[in-house]
Amino acid sequence: MKRLTILTLVIALILPFAIAGAGEILNGAGATFPYPLYSKWFYAYEKATGVKINYQSIGSGGGIQQVKAGTVDFGATDAPLMKEDLEKNNLIQFPMVAGAVAMIYNIPGIPSGLKLTSEMVADIYLKKIINWSDKRIREINPGLKLPDLPIIVAHRSDGSGTTNIFTWFLSDVSSEWSKNVGSATSVNWPTGIGGKGNEGVAGLVRQTRGCIGYTELAYALQTKMTYAMLRNRDGNYVNPNHETTQAAADNATIPSDFYVRFTYSKGKDSYPIAGFTYLILKKSTDKNKLSAIVKFTEWAYKNGNKDAEELDYIPLPESLKTKVLKTVGKL
Repeated sequence: MKRLTILTLVIALILPFAIAGAGEILNGAGATFPYPLYSKWFYAYEKATGVKINYQSIGSGGGIQQVKAGTVDFGATDAPLMKEDLEKNNLIQFPMVAGAVAMIYNIPGIPSGLKLTSEMVADIYLKKIINWSDKRIREINPGLKLPDLPIIVAHRSDGSGTTNIFTWFLSDVSSEWSKNVGSATSVNWPTGIGGKGNEGVAGLVRQTRGCIGYTELAYALQTKMTYAMLRNRDGNYVNPNHETTQAAADNATIPSDFYVRFTYSKGKDSYPIAGFTYLILKKSTDKNKLSAIVKFTEWAYKNGNKDAEELDYIPLPESLKTKVLKTVGKL
């Protein structure tokens, strides 16, 4: 009887840890922007810990809705929520990595490296520049034989954090855009055709001559799309890459709610369309689930930099990781 009592006590002590560890399943949904990286991280994390993380790449808008409704354990978004929204819905958000949004295009005979000013990008999406032979584009690309080809604009059809970052940028560089269209995860586009997810926009551009669109840099590189150099706030033409995205992120100011906007930031090397991607949690989520998500975050911060860089995302500075872990540790 005594042995049975001791055995029962041992099982009672060990069982909660076994449940919270190997074999646990977490469910998340949201942004397509970080999906290539999250897929790699979640696979590696399951191999390392036995914890399975299911993730639906449905767009930031869907991720925010589902975490608010409590139908997933975590949401993912590239569009951070304002402090009031977080408090109203009992949420917490924190960044995982930074990334760039590339302007991809399909112009026959024109390789990557087409130069566009930031203002030109806004005018293309405002229907003010409608042909690739436009004088303004030709003047800054004298070595390219730009065709007489109508510009077809591609944009996201779903609620999207990538759209939020892109329309932040457009609002930064164009007062007309800021006044008449604005910035959000979904806007009333003045022109263009819509695709679902980063992969949808990339697909539209790939199969449509004269098309231009915006997509997360990893999708542009993985699908071997051509993409533009953009003139930044300091007047320099820069490609989207690790160094230029890092330069933009270095100018970010980090508040306590982690709501950060650093599109069109200062700096001679800063790429103008960049932002963080976030996880969002409901504070009332089951404590075991919260603990498991925090443990994954700790693992990703410690072990995920190499994967992030290989997929052209930018790991967070160590000081920011420490700030995040201190905040989520209070959960």
